[in-house]
Parts: sequence; structure tokens; C-alpha cells
Amino acid sequence: MAEFFTEKRVVISPDTAQLADSVAARFLSRVAKRTEAGETVHVSLTGGTMGIAVLRAAAARPRCTRIDWSLVHFWWSDERFVPRDSDERNEKLARDAFLDGIDIPAENIHAMAASDGALDLDAAAIAYADELAQFAPADRSESGPWPSFDICFLGVGPDGHIASLFPDRAEIALVDRATAAVRDSPKPPPERVTVTRPVINSAQRVWMVLAGADKASALGLVLAGASYLSVPAAGAKGRRRTVIFVDEAAAAQVPQELIDRDY
Repeated sequence: MAEFFTEKRVVISPDTAQLADSVAARFLSRVAKRTEAGETVHVSLTGGTMGIAVLRAAAARPRCTRIDWSLVHFWWSDERFVPRDSDERNEKLARDAFLDGIDIPAENIHAMAASDGALDLDAAAIAYADELAQFAPADRSESGPWPSFDICFLGVGPDGHIASLFPDRAEIALVDRATAAVRDSPKPPPERVTVTRPVINSAQRVWMVLAGADKASALGLVLAGASYLSVPAAGAKGRRRTVIFVDEAAAAQVPQELIDRDY
């Protein structure tokens, strides 16, 4: 088997409900382990149907109330540049599903600027890069001027996009900055802020969560080693582990040898 195939493992759940619950349980277990050791944890959230379903499932688990959330910092891999109270904002959806229900200091939630605030789109991207830099580790061997996320959640679009890094666009090739302003996004709304691939790939664990038959083709390309320029999800890789959590419908093209039945 090619070395590439050893880098990403696939974990399959029967349906979307069990997929969300399975990932939520693993998420809480990982955070609990780190916080119980007194360690600070950085988590990058994502939007989309499954990203929010995972948060909703995590909020429903009793273990959620026993975690010291004061040691956890939440970030986002991308955000739609829309008004703060818009239902299109990843932040708002995450707050409704999970964040507003946990005991966490307000300053531990690192949201991107909204379109009805004081910053324009370019300034919003710069501001988020500056905020990320404030939490950069002293040892930069595993990170640039940004925190190395313990978990970086990502959704995957049918076109293979992750965050707001879309196929065959300039943003996916950026390596000299932490964030980028996105205009004329192929998926509405047109204006967004995204982190770049180096930020994602400095995470300790990249967890992609996707469901549905419309994602099967993209997943197949990711596992086949497609170019990340054309299939951005193919370029997402955690430093310690890269796991793709899917339901049965999305797993139609997954070779049996890539399925991790022990994770």
C-alpha cells in the first residue's frame, strides 16, 4: 500500500445520527483527557450540517457538564462574512447548538468579525490572524504564528472543499499567512474569512466529518491522493492523526483496507 494511504483512516457509522454521536463522544473524551491533566486545549470548529450535529450531540452527553471548559479555547476554520445574528454564521450555529450551554469564559471563544462590525473583509482576516498569533506556542516546530489545534474539525463539500478553501482558487495555495479573505465564493454567501492550509495542517488531529451519497465521490478522490489544489480535502493532514468519519452512504467508494475498525 502506498504511504499516502497510511496517513488517513476512515471510520464508518451506520447513519448520520450515530455518526454525530460517535464523533461527539470521541471529542469529549479527548478534551476531558487533556483538561484533567491541567492542559490547555485548542479546538477549531467547522460549520455545515454534520459539524453542528456533532456539537449538538456533544451538548446532550452527560460528560459535557463535567469538563473544565475554562481550559479550552474554541476557534473556527472559516466564517461567512455576514451580520453577527445571521443564521448563516458558523459562530451563531455553534453557540446555539453547544457553546451557550457550557461554562466557558467569553474570551475563550475566538469568533471572526461580522459584516456589521467595524472591520471590512480584509481587516477581518488580518484581525483573526493577529488573534491566532497571540496563542502561538513558544516552540514553533509544530506551528507557525498560530496555535497547534488539538482537534481541527472539518466538513467536506461535494466538490472537496474544506473551510472556505475551494478547488482551483488562489486561497488553497497560500502558505505565507494564517488567514485569507475570500470573495466571490463558489458557494454562497460570497464573502468569507478562512484559515489557510498551513494552519489546518499544523493541528495535532484533523477530523473530517461527512455524510451522504453526494460526498462519496469527493471522499474517493481524497483517499486516492488527488491534488489538494483541485481537491482541497486531499491536502488536510493532522500531525499525529487524520481521521475521516463518515456514514455508510458516504463510504460507498472506500476500500476495505482503509477502514479503521479499532479507532
